[in-house]
Amino acid sequence: MKKILVTGATGQIGSELTMELRKIYGDSHVIAAGHKHPPSGELESSGPFLFIDCCDVSHIKSLFNDYEIGQVYHLASILSAVAEKNHLMAWKVNVDGLINLLEACRESGASLFFPSSIGAFGPSTPLVDTPQVTIQRPATIYGITKSTGELLCDYYHNIFGTDTRGLRFPGLVSHTTSPGGGTTDYAVEVYDEALSRGYYECYLKKDTRLDMMYMPDALRAAISLMEADPERLRYRNAYNVTAMSVTPEEMAESIRLRIPEFIMKYKIDPFRQSIAESWPDNMNDEAARQDWGWQEEYNLVKMTDDMLNHISIKKA
Repeated sequence: MKKILVTGATGQIGSELTMELRKIYGDSHVIAAGHKHPPSGELESSGPFLFIDCCDVSHIKSLFNDYEIGQVYHLASILSAVAEKNHLMAWKVNVDGLINLLEACRESGASLFFPSSIGAFGPSTPLVDTPQVTIQRPATIYGITKSTGELLCDYYHNIFGTDTRGLRFPGLVSHTTSPGGGTTDYAVEVYDEALSRGYYECYLKKDTRLDMMYMPDALRAAISLMEADPERLRYRNAYNVTAMSVTPEEMAESIRLRIPEFIMKYKIDPFRQSIAESWPDNMNDEAARQDWGWQEEYNLVKMTDDMLNHISIKKA
């Protein structure tokens, strides 16, 4: 069996996806790769871990040759809020890094998963029930790199036959890893603060509606897409997927079902607010549901219960 490579394996998605893939395919068959040591020893102790520079094409190609890579989950990325502070680095990592992985996959015949984002949409996109295929024109460098990535993956599939597949993820919520500089980080921070202090100061307006997904659903969506029959994939790259469309105040209300005294106040960050307002309120993900059977398992209340349970255990 050829190996599965996970780049960005120390990040929010990668650290959990690596462990899930190892459960399915075996520890030795899933190679975690990142540019820094994992925050916990589990990634290194449970299977292979490599340091990787996605911007070094010779390094990537030698890794493919040495480890017989057959599939890649390319998760290395600079996230939205951080990307706006260093646009050149965002382009280098998010686009040049992707091209290097696509080239390695083209030459080796490996398949590649690319995570796009609601950030790939822009202010001229229909923000309610956002279609699978629609105008995008993102207004942030993060969104520009993600929409560019979608097009590059389509190009490599259409021209070279590379098996590329991808999802447009909404904001992702996890109790395992810390936020990594995204616009929707409040949806992770709020649970920890609710248990630690009973108080959270949100940087988005209370009625800012955005799509969200709990990490177990995100992992299942990615793996399900890569295992799907290719004949059923109409769009290949950047399938809309979502689980819930929520506002900060609705998230606070779900927490108050468990912690009635919890207080949410608002101190708006104009920078992140402007990014959030350029993204959809909710995406239409019927194509994913029809083509490869996407179905979420967590709604807001179920996610809140699970988040608070896991964080409580950590704090005990």
